[in-house]
Amino acid sequence: MTAELIDLPSLSRLFAPRSVAVIGASSDPMRIGGRPVSFLKSAAFDGPIYPVNPKAPEIQGLHAFANVRDIADPVDLAILAVPGPAVRGAVEDCAAKGVGGIVMFSAGFAEVGEEGRAEQEYLKGIVQDAGIRMMGPNCMGVINFPARMAATFHPAFDVDVRPGGKIGLVSQSGAFGGLCTWMARKRGILMSHVMTTGNEADVEVADCLGFLANDPDTEVILLYIEGCRDGPKMLEALEMARRNEKPIVAIKLGRTDAGAEAAASHTSALAGADTVYDALFKQFGVYRASSIEEFFDIGCAVAIGKLPKSDRVGLITVSGGVGVLMADDATMRGLDVAEMPKAVQAKVKEWVPFAGVRNPLDITGQVLNDPTLLQRAIGLMLDEGGYDSIVAFQGSVGANPEREAVNMKFWQDIVKDAQDAAITISGMSSPEYKQVIEGAGIPVFEEPTHATRALGAMAGFRRAFAQDFNRPKVGASATALTKGTLTEVEALDVLSQADLPTVPYRLTKSADAAVAAAAEFDGPVVAKVVSRAITHKTDIGGVRLGLSDDDAVRDAYDGIMAAATKAAPDADIEGIMIAPMIDNDGAVETILGVHRDPIFGPVVMFGLGGIFVEALKDVVFRVAPFDRDEANRMIREIRAFPVLEGLRGAPPADLEALATALAALSSFAAAHGDAIETIDMNPFLVRPAGQGAIALDAVLVTKS
Repeated sequence: MTAELIDLPSLSRLFAPRSVAVIGASSDPMRIGGRPVSFLKSAAFDGPIYPVNPKAPEIQGLHAFANVRDIADPVDLAILAVPGPAVRGAVEDCAAKGVGGIVMFSAGFAEVGEEGRAEQEYLKGIVQDAGIRMMGPNCMGVINFPARMAATFHPAFDVDVRPGGKIGLVSQSGAFGGLCTWMARKRGILMSHVMTTGNEADVEVADCLGFLANDPDTEVILLYIEGCRDGPKMLEALEMARRNEKPIVAIKLGRTDAGAEAAASHTSALAGADTVYDALFKQFGVYRASSIEEFFDIGCAVAIGKLPKSDRVGLITVSGGVGVLMADDATMRGLDVAEMPKAVQAKVKEWVPFAGVRNPLDITGQVLNDPTLLQRAIGLMLDEGGYDSIVAFQGSVGANPEREAVNMKFWQDIVKDAQDAAITISGMSSPEYKQVIEGAGIPVFEEPTHATRALGAMAGFRRAFAQDFNRPKVGASATALTKGTLTEVEALDVLSQADLPTVPYRLTKSADAAVAAAAEFDGPVVAKVVSRAITHKTDIGGVRLGLSDDDAVRDAYDGIMAAATKAAPDADIEGIMIAPMIDNDGAVETILGVHRDPIFGPVVMFGLGGIFVEALKDVVFRVAPFDRDEANRMIREIRAFPVLEGLRGAPPADLEALATALAALSSFAAAHGDAIETIDMNPFLVRPAGQGAIALDAVLVTKS
């Protein structure tokens, strides 16, 4: 994919600088201006370090400069550690010098009020005019571990900036970035990059994500996000990561957001901001964590272990109860806890007659008497059980000092013998034992369900990367839409032109015309009021069904007009729509909708239709546009999907027609971009397989 919104070349001098100036440098390594100098020196940064301070000729053993302009050689990155009043001058100096990037620690800008926001915008203008990429203001900094470059003041980086890590972290919270680094070091895990974005005057979280998605040193990305400023740029970054098969584990704050204000549309009432992020993460294969523990556990597990080749998992335990717990959790996470082959069960029975051998395999506490039992059982499950992955509960085996060395070796041997197997283990273990086992490529947990949770997440990444991923390229539509709320007939016309199947109709302006229109259709008809001011027509008596003769049509016309006039006396009523009654025998009522998210643009909704859609809330969302494959995955996410497959003898629904319609709706919505506020097609009738689908009703509201 060609990057259009994320300028990767411009980010290289910021994230991978060959020289660093520290403006506001201090001789005291404990001060904010002194720490980056100290960190860069202790990390052995392979490039010149230029302290800048007009009051000191030398800082921490390095020649100091009065101004960044005085440095003769090129400066890729300037770290700004100066108080607020001195920032503007420092930025202007950087622009004059031609530095490539700025990391600004300085605070007191958009986060403190309008005056600070205005000053931040002024600084943004300076750096953009100069072609400088700026991180911050009010950020903790950037760390590039392979380059041994620590442009930060956080004490978590005071000890160790070693290269060799696989995890890249992007965080909108500086303190969180430091916490994750500390947690990683405690676990013996190395990082590739840590990026904290602060106020995001220029460089945003999406820029960082795009950089890491294309970084050869980063294999796993941890994303801590509070909000997104540029939806299209974020979509581009996520697409980069998906195409490059970089697993992303995300924490997104704001699960309890009240969401969108209910409007004249089911879709708007259901599409809260957090719902859209959930949909976005599913669409791009991102794992969403709900706690820091889960966030870090999953990220480390992916960095340490292997993605399983299939969903088939063998569970092995020294406790029957824990085995049941793991089996329940593994199944809930989409793993296949298939029974072991009978012949393999028989072999285990020869070793331990009272073992539970189906799956989970419970080898009981007998492992204490026979230290080789666990290793032999795992080998048997991998070699003859047909499992591509193993989750093991080892109890206290990992905390037995007398057998620690032997146990470490057997796990190392298992990894060598079964190089393609994905293995996670849980139980008691010393820090040293855990570090050795994880060094061999096996994530280690205390809580058994954390081991199954990690493997479930890894299987989810494997499934996502195995899927064809194609976001259709859709240009802007040349057709302008009527502004405001369209009438139903206008909505049906527009959607029909977008290749969506819609019910035929006639718009009539008299009872006689309604009778004549009804005669054009074979069988009973439906009559509906047509008015921009009346959205929910049924509520005011604006719909009549099953009209089978001329008198019924005439009475319906007169009755609807009277009811509509009474309910909305000031409404402009354009007439009565006459349409055929569609036979819904064997069909399923669904709802297709579009909601314009203020960040990500058009978002498509799907669920079962009818009057209960808001009460049941069994709906799913995707950011437009998407293809039929994604539409098919979307359809299968609703809890009521078995209804579409056919229940109690009912025929299966035409899922291909439904997927085609969803994909077409997404392309239409994307083509019109911000012009569409909301669309509802409810009911959208999905007929039995091979018979297609049809929209019986439509609401379309555009930007006024």
